[in-house]
Amino acid sequence: MDWFSIAQSRKDELILELQQLIQIESVLDEEGATESAPFGKGPLKALQFMLDKGAQQGFITKNVDNIAGHIEMGEGEDILGILCHVDVVPAGDSWTYPPFKGEIADGKIYGRGAIDDKGPTMAAWLAMKMVKDAGIKLNKRVRMIIGTDEESGFRCVEGYFEKEEMPAIGFAPDADFPMINAEKGIAVLDFSQQCPINKDEELVAFQSGQRTNMVPDFAKAIVQNLPKEVESEFQKFLEKNMTEGTLTKEENRYIIAIKGKSAHALEPEKGINAAVLLSKFLQGFITTDASKQFVSFMVNAFENDHYGTNLKLNYYDEVSGQTTLNPGVVLFHNEHGGRIQVSMRYSVSYPFEQKITEAGHLLSSYGFALDVASNSAPHYVAEDELLVQTLLKVYRKHTGDLSKPLSTGGGTYARTMEKGVAFGMLFPGEPDVAHQADEFVVIENLIKAAAIYAEAIVELASEK
Repeated sequence: MDWFSIAQSRKDELILELQQLIQIESVLDEEGATESAPFGKGPLKALQFMLDKGAQQGFITKNVDNIAGHIEMGEGEDILGILCHVDVVPAGDSWTYPPFKGEIADGKIYGRGAIDDKGPTMAAWLAMKMVKDAGIKLNKRVRMIIGTDEESGFRCVEGYFEKEEMPAIGFAPDADFPMINAEKGIAVLDFSQQCPINKDEELVAFQSGQRTNMVPDFAKAIVQNLPKEVESEFQKFLEKNMTEGTLTKEENRYIIAIKGKSAHALEPEKGINAAVLLSKFLQGFITTDASKQFVSFMVNAFENDHYGTNLKLNYYDEVSGQTTLNPGVVLFHNEHGGRIQVSMRYSVSYPFEQKITEAGHLLSSYGFALDVASNSAPHYVAEDELLVQTLLKVYRKHTGDLSKPLSTGGGTYARTMEKGVAFGMLFPGEPDVAHQADEFVVIENLIKAAAIYAEAIVELASEK
């Protein structure tokens, strides 16, 4: 069948439903969470939107405790899982287009979640509808599993799989083509300052970042008892670093804010960490013990080092590449000291315990303690597996691209399955704008991905 032509004929339907989904502000809301909306109203509304669409089209649907759900078609003992998520990271600043509108410009749909993961979800959803409407007999159940907490720890799918079957095979349309069969481990490391805090610390407060999986694009500090030349030097610093910021004085205190550039924590080198930038400026003026220790540590540990070399956490392997570190949430208060939460994406063969122990000893010399707040082990499916070979065959048929499978520092739902891989929908050469301002998806690529997913479903789940 000519899946691309069929997808092209349903372009308007695809665009409309994606716009409707983007317009749901499905950001985690811990404060607004209730028993009936465990991650807040937005993520639940997005989940229900998808399940309602499934029911309207005659699919089997199920809501599991308002944290996840599925849309299912086909028959058989085994399940082909298509694992998607409808939650998104916060919008952040510096958008040209409204983050929750789904505005179209230059052949692209803009909005938070457009490429991570609402656009790919809707491409896979169209693929399921196309296969169903074509009347193709399936010998597996094809189940789109929809999560609502992917960006904040996978609690949704963990709860889902406590009650529902694990797919025998599956893919997550939440990364890159041709395919990702190796996902790095993801650990959240908690660095806490240990030295005594003086009530007269020059650094009164410091705050940057909302999530460990985003490079913070804004940092703010309240400082006191600094010399007046801090004002002129700050302007020079902004010009030198080609960024923007503000400095205001209130009595003997300065409130200093600076902008960076957001990026996904899997590629922190693509962003500009505002916390590191502001620490670098303050390092030239801060003299009191705890304050100086904090800003100096931020600079010494993270400036121009995304791979953990300065903290002895670096490691490389051929399967998955470099280990990366992103200080995503950075805090200091003159009563409690400093705390830094770091997202570490580590290689498949990473000697985790050994490296964490080494880093812990080094951090103590800096005046910080190291704790592992969470850890998700690496995931790898060998290239010779039938699942991998089948998906590669489908992708190559539609694109002519013979690229080899990739590894990623991102964590997708594929890692929740023994035989699961990430399969698109970012095509080679496309910029990865996930978690960035003006996130977008190319409409033509949505259509192409829908065609690829439709054929993949047929190849993996139909009677031959």
